[in-house]
Amino acid sequence: MTIETITFGCRLNTLETEVMRNRAAEAGLADAVIINTCAVTAEAVRQARQTIRRTRRERPDVKIVVSGCAAQTESATFAAMEEVDLVLGNAEKLTSAAYRPLGLQIADHERVQVADIMAVRETAGHLVAGMDGHTRGFVQVQNGCDHRCTFCIIPYGRGPSEIVLTGVDMTAYGSDLPGRPTLGTLVATILKLVPELPRLRLSSIDTIEVDDALLRAIGEDERLMPHFHLSLQHGDDLILKRMKRRHGRADAIRFAEQVRRLRPDVVLGADIIAGFPTESEAMFENSLALVDDCGLTHLHVFPFSPRPGTPAARMPQLDAQTIKARAARLREKGQATLAAHLDGGTLVPAHIVGRTASGLLATPLAEAA
Repeated sequence: MTIETITFGCRLNTLETEVMRNRAAEAGLADAVIINTCAVTAEAVRQARQTIRRTRRERPDVKIVVSGCAAQTESATFAAMEEVDLVLGNAEKLTSAAYRPLGLQIADHERVQVADIMAVRETAGHLVAGMDGHTRGFVQVQNGCDHRCTFCIIPYGRGPSEIVLTGVDMTAYGSDLPGRPTLGTLVATILKLVPELPRLRLSSIDTIEVDDALLRAIGEDERLMPHFHLSLQHGDDLILKRMKRRHGRADAIRFAEQVRRLRPDVVLGADIIAGFPTESEAMFENSLALVDDCGLTHLHVFPFSPRPGTPAARMPQLDAQTIKARAARLREKGQATLAAHLDGGTLVPAHIVGRTASGLLATPLAEAA
């Protein structure tokens, strides 16, 4: 065995796992398992620890390297696990130097290498030649997040927003570049300069930051795939405010209407959190209703789990059974809407049926907004 990898979490982690494999090989590391962790929920961290223990039981002689967002935010947790040989932060994991001591079997190597992610400003050039085991290739255009949603630990794992060539906060692309280009200008440029590209997909986007250039690309170029995963998180305005989100319920519905006018064949998915602190039954019902109001077909449901170090962890918590039950109801709703979509039924909300443009850009963007 040479180097095996196990990845938790997002597309960005999937891409970076490929980079880590390459960097570790460059450093001469062999007979090792690299575990790239996710910190978005407490369950994700638990699964990572469980995987580490199982790996050590099944393969007592391999070297175990743990990295990713959970290793960044909870380095002490993984350093305390005797099964782990090396803990790397999100900056360190992309450098071959971090793996070299373990590759050279230096006995007194620095076992924990986790720097202050908020101080990281340099971007790593880590384009990869391919994605092992994947039919789609991911191109990273952004990393980090400058927003501070009250439930989210990710900025403390990924650091501030910075430009790299998926992303953590995709629509933040370009905010720190000369001329402040937008995600829309990047997409339009790619589509223009690479005419042979048959399809272009976007990962999760924040609807409130979508710019006119991106809307124009959605309407004008069919190579931009008509599936968008929206970072909505909730359907109640007060909960959205307590989450410190930048959009309201009406903004989400307006965006869904706008995109459907531009691209009638669009399919929308969304992240929604169930059981956020202080969530009443009526507030939760607003999240359920948002599925229909926005015509969502793919739901990524998160039962709320408090992440130490976030403001939401200090808010009045709901009991575990209520959170579990509400998450189950959201998933049932999502399964029903997906089944209706796959059966060929329409999921366009009734209040906008008949208002889709006959031409993709038959109305100016200002009117579509």
